[in-house]
Amino acid sequence: MRSVLALILGGGRGSRLFPLTRSRSKPAVPVAGKYRLIDIPISNCINSELHRIYVLTQFLSVSLHRHIANTYKFDMFSEGFVEVLAAQQTNESADWYQGTADAVRQNISYIEREDPDDVLILSGDQLYRMDFRQLIETHRGCKADVTIAAIPVPERDTVGFGLLSMDANSRITGFVEKPKTAEERQPYFTSAEWIERRGIECRGRHYLANMGIYLFKTEVLYELLTAKPLATDFGKEVFPRNYKTKHVCAHLFDGYWEDLGTIRSYHESSLALAGANPPFDFFAPEGVIYTRMRNLPASRIDGAVLDQSVISDGCVIGADTRIERSLIGVRSRIGAGCTLRDTVLIGSDKFETDAQRAENRKRNRPDLNIGDGAVIERAILDKDCRIGRGAKLVNRDNKQDADGPNGMYYIRDGLLCPSSYAPCSGSAPR
Repeated sequence: MRSVLALILGGGRGSRLFPLTRSRSKPAVPVAGKYRLIDIPISNCINSELHRIYVLTQFLSVSLHRHIANTYKFDMFSEGFVEVLAAQQTNESADWYQGTADAVRQNISYIEREDPDDVLILSGDQLYRMDFRQLIETHRGCKADVTIAAIPVPERDTVGFGLLSMDANSRITGFVEKPKTAEERQPYFTSAEWIERRGIECRGRHYLANMGIYLFKTEVLYELLTAKPLATDFGKEVFPRNYKTKHVCAHLFDGYWEDLGTIRSYHESSLALAGANPPFDFFAPEGVIYTRMRNLPASRIDGAVLDQSVISDGCVIGADTRIERSLIGVRSRIGAGCTLRDTVLIGSDKFETDAQRAENRKRNRPDLNIGDGAVIERAILDKDCRIGRGAKLVNRDNKQDADGPNGMYYIRDGLLCPSSYAPCSGSAPR
């Protein structure tokens, strides 16, 4: 495994995750109460004995860099590292990353310095658990130039993914990027028999989706990235141009996998973690998800009612509060008599002192995070948000997309997203 280098792509502006990406890069978005999105691929690498990891990013990378520096430290004898490579001007390029392939091409010098046999390229905004050793075994067993991880999906889920077709030897024979019509999808229909021969139950999933996980022979990666015309994206250009001339294989995966690239998918996946049988278990012993160690006290709950909810460390929840199908992040403070339904509260970076709360009274500013008597439904409350006493955050008009006055709140995919930079107090948008 020492011969494999991992590159995690931090993505672009993360506009589909706005406003969660207003002040941070996409991989730095908090998830599951106490983790960051970047913890998922890094933990998968560590659990797969891959200890040389670069994270490529270009937008608002300060908090991501701080999180990685404070979390992932290898001892001096292991030669392992997790380093952020932020976009920068060089003699060869003065441009932002134009796509996934361009991001890797602009960092070829770092790959050359490590001199790996293979390069594993991952996305930084997915929730899944994978043993990459199995992917590497498939790659080397097929003597492939490139191996792509693929997952069976039903037809209704194909619009947002690239699809691929394969022959009997798992060699890829066709690509289409995000097909919109049944005619575009039809050539990529895969029989249940073909899928089940590979030990995976079909269950109506007749299409193989590109997971955005790629394993390249290093010399092949160099060749494809430097071929003219220069490609900017793997899925749209590199693979469609080269699958006929290169030995491109697929590795089938059948575990839980979710792309958290939109506000809706982020919200739905977060609430699913609070269910009785969550589809993804952060506590699984076979694949621990690592994150920053925090010296936080246990949460204190004063007579509240909790139903299918996750409460993280360091929280204080007042009396007569009801929390249903919600996820509560670290250091959250929720007043008495509140109601939260289908809500993700990311939490806070710090605890407020008595003196700071007294100063809040003088400035007519709510305390962190939710005041007494607040009612919040179908919302995502970002870090350090302040919701005043008696505030009501309910999208009664069922608006799908809207921006509140002075950036006080946003509505995306029907979900309320109050701004942590514009505290809400009193009566909030309804």
